[in-house]
Amino acid sequence: MKKFLLGLLTGAALTVLTAILLVASLARFGVEARPQVPDNAALVLRLEGDIPERTPLDLPFPLLAEQQPASVSEIWEALHRAATDSRIEAILLEPRGLEIGWAKMQELRAGLAAFRKSGKPVIAYLRNPGTREYYLASAADKVYISPEDYLNVKGLLAQSMYFKNTLDKLGVEVQIVHAGKYKDFGDMFVRDRMSPETREALTAILDDLYGDLIRTLAEARGQEVDAMRALLDQGPFLATEAKQNGLIDDLLYEDQVLDELKKRVQSQEVRRVSHRDYIKAAPSSGARVALLVGQGGISAGGDGMGDDDGIQSLSFIRTVRRLAKDDSVRGVILRLDSPGGDAIASDEIWRELNLLSKKKPMVVSMSDTAASGGYYMAMTGDPVLAYPGTVTGSIGVVFGKANLKGLYTKLGVTKDTLKRGRFADIDSDYSALDPEALAKLRRGVDSTYETFVTKVAEARKREFSDVEPLAQGRVWLGSQAHERGLVDELGGLDRAVELIRERAGVEAEEKIRLVTYPPRKTMFEWLFGQTPEVSIPQALTRAAMPEPAREFLASWQARLVARGGYLRLMPFTLEFR
Repeated sequence: MKKFLLGLLTGAALTVLTAILLVASLARFGVEARPQVPDNAALVLRLEGDIPERTPLDLPFPLLAEQQPASVSEIWEALHRAATDSRIEAILLEPRGLEIGWAKMQELRAGLAAFRKSGKPVIAYLRNPGTREYYLASAADKVYISPEDYLNVKGLLAQSMYFKNTLDKLGVEVQIVHAGKYKDFGDMFVRDRMSPETREALTAILDDLYGDLIRTLAEARGQEVDAMRALLDQGPFLATEAKQNGLIDDLLYEDQVLDELKKRVQSQEVRRVSHRDYIKAAPSSGARVALLVGQGGISAGGDGMGDDDGIQSLSFIRTVRRLAKDDSVRGVILRLDSPGGDAIASDEIWRELNLLSKKKPMVVSMSDTAASGGYYMAMTGDPVLAYPGTVTGSIGVVFGKANLKGLYTKLGVTKDTLKRGRFADIDSDYSALDPEALAKLRRGVDSTYETFVTKVAEARKREFSDVEPLAQGRVWLGSQAHERGLVDELGGLDRAVELIRERAGVEAEEKIRLVTYPPRKTMFEWLFGQTPEVSIPQALTRAAMPEPAREFLASWQARLVARGGYLRLMPFTLEFR
């Protein structure tokens, strides 16, 4: 009886939820009042958490929609529009708890700097600011924090976590075969510290980013570079210390900041409009240019509905083919933010992008990361743009396989195996790879690596021998990649739009409208779409691993490591603190 009542209540709840979603979705097709932008308005950029390249879900409920982050391109468009909008008098920047990479920070900071050229002020009010928030706020005319706050800026720290000793205790053995001495994906499973190659690559990246941080802050705060470097060695700072050292303009509460804003725009009243409302306030118009977003890890398959699914080959290819047939689209900006993933899926997507490039003018714009398979996708022969802080390159291949026999034994699980064929168990999670199997896989990895380098050389119009020394799985920043000819220019969306205007023949006086592909998923698609299967070995591995390792497995499509497979995958995650 209890089960019957529980089932009845569950069914009733689902029916009500479906009805609500249906009504809400239908309402979206009606006339929806656009937010109004008042005169004497300040555009409030309250940026928190991640800022995706594509907002994954179209929520029908206003309260839930307000929680959705705006995408990079939406903020870019809002800043451009606000610069010439007579109703917008200023920008009030309020970043907090940002979780974005260096390239996105450079994009947003450049957008704020461009807005200031209109003569309108940018005022930044920070709460519990860290390096990301302060780096972004340094583009403002004035930077304020409250008297009892603190400025948590103290430099950059890069740490790598290793789980070999943990896996040894669990009875899990991971075997890695890679092409490229820097292609050290999987080191966290087989080592207990950085390899010399990892240390070399990370040191170069850390030095460049820290140099950019110091130069940017020094210029913004009117200090010498050496003085700023010495100053950051004293961080973090109490609010009073930050002001004394010229890092903050004044210590004010929010209401006092608003009073300062009124003085700057010489108005008795300044109305605030959120960036979300401002984005919705006016429809975009102009020549349609597709912003084709490849975001997340690359995997085979399709029809996954969550943003965590990343770039699924079949779904992404279908989008590319629809885009190729859309005569209303004048050109394509391929916007990449991907660390790579499955090698075969990367190659299939690469092929479709090359076919698209023959039908539509195209430009490649790299965001925070376009490495390994993400960089492979970019090799269409079209102009490639990166930010100075874009993580890119990592031209290499890796194969990984987990042997869970020891873990199964500890759990009391056994497998009885029959096989026909010398290498039938090459991807079994119940046995290690013997020397012959490793040699076979080595041939496959080396062949895939040679193909990767060849396609890069062809796209960059260079010789194989010129590119191969730059490959080896080495991760570069955009500035380093540009010096070595792996990207064409340093720039963001502004430059990408300029290039696509030239290549597509769009007149200078005609506006360009960026249309994001793939489009947002509806709530129905998200609720009733397919979800990726999770294998038992994957579930067991994740359950046995510490939380940081489980996050690593999920974010890097590591089910491929559990099953075996060639990967064009960046060798490590980069998150600087």
